[in-house]
Amino acid sequence: MKLADRMRRLGTESAFEVLARASELERGGREIIHLEIGEPDFDTPAHITAAAAEALHSGHTHYVPAPGIPELRLAVADFLERTGRLRTTPDRVVVTPGAKPIMFFTIMALCQEGDEVLYPDPGFPMYASIAAFAGARPVPVPLREANNFTIDPDELAALVTDRTKLLILNSPHNPCGSAMSAEQAEAIAAIAIEHDLVVLSDEVYWALQYDGKHHSVLDVDGMAERTVLLDGWSKTFAMTGWRLGFGVFPDALVEPVSRLVINSVSCTSAFSQHAAIAALRGPWDDVDRMAEAFRQRRDVIVSGLNAVPGVSCAVPAGAFYAFPNVREVGLPAAELADMMLQRAGVACLPGTAFGSYGEGYLRFSYANTIDNIQAATAALNDLLSEVSHA
Repeated sequence: MKLADRMRRLGTESAFEVLARASELERGGREIIHLEIGEPDFDTPAHITAAAAEALHSGHTHYVPAPGIPELRLAVADFLERTGRLRTTPDRVVVTPGAKPIMFFTIMALCQEGDEVLYPDPGFPMYASIAAFAGARPVPVPLREANNFTIDPDELAALVTDRTKLLILNSPHNPCGSAMSAEQAEAIAAIAIEHDLVVLSDEVYWALQYDGKHHSVLDVDGMAERTVLLDGWSKTFAMTGWRLGFGVFPDALVEPVSRLVINSVSCTSAFSQHAAIAALRGPWDDVDRMAEAFRQRRDVIVSGLNAVPGVSCAVPAGAFYAFPNVREVGLPAAELADMMLQRAGVACLPGTAFGSYGEGYLRFSYANTIDNIQAATAALNDLLSEVSHA
């Protein structure tokens, strides 16, 4: 069977591939510490699950409007204003099964052959994958450790051409754990306005910011008219398996994106949208507890990694990822990550899973217990000691 040529341009997400390999080792009797997959290890708060069960029992099991039920679109708009992130109207909100469709639909609606999409590297691999699938040219914007793994506005400006259509941002950032400053947000917004770029601002980790206020290009006047805000419930409320995301779109994109929803998934499940309302309007205590647990784990893993000879790790400002520099080890990142899994029983990802600028780094998700995190850093220390004496 001959596949369409476009399938050659579609990548994958390495975290799920490594998870599959780790799970296969576990089925063979190995004990594996999972620091590869990017999801909270907490249960969904009980009041959210209860709202879903009540919705099911109340008959919310049928088709609903493609952009989302009106009550949820209103709840999203209220939530964004209440948390000081954005003042918007419900008609600009589109709800989807997970946040990835927001990326997919935005790129498919805007980009065509010859257009260029600027995206962070290292960065979430779906950005480049979807852009290439759409026929656009993905252009990496380097995130350098010397700049705290954030975009240098001058370097960004030098990459803009007359073919640049879309700029993708992610803060707090996966895989680096970095976060944009207010000054960077203003400088990047100025570039977008000057060159008439649309911005896709991926802010799924916004609630997991440890040092200071969350900053976004949407804080800058005039950016709401050219920015798609991508967010969802997975990371903030430990709801990865619920598959719930939303986008806030400029007016001109709402109808085209709603059409893409109709043509692909019809709508997002009705009962889960009632759970999403409960999450946005309910108590915040569980989110605070989860964020504080991640802060404690961050400190443990950074301390543990920096104690390993040949390894250095910057302190993440947000999300739940550590991105240590392992260049002194002298092995390609992919080879070292494979050794960690096969010989040390620790599943992690090479920095190259997030782009070529990730060479020399590993990504560890610290969405795991402190005991397991400490065991993982000890295993890395033991492995590197063996390698250095081999």
